[in-house]
Amino acid sequence: MATRLVCRECHRVQEAGEEQSCVVCGSTSLTEDWAGYVVIAHPETSEIAREMDVTEPGAYALKVR
Repeated sequence: MATRLVCRECHRVQEAGEEQSCVVCGSTSLTEDWAGYVVIAHPETSEIAREMDVTEPGAYALKVR
């Protein structure tokens, strides 16, 4: 299984090796230390997306250390 990195700023999950920075916010603070996983397909109508301040569809971690 491929390693997944998570942005400490916006919690976006991405495959390791894709980028050295977050594809959403551009932060270079990525980590492998995270827990929980949510996929947001329609952030404009999602209550979870609103709580997490997510504006782009994609996979996000619930807890980032």
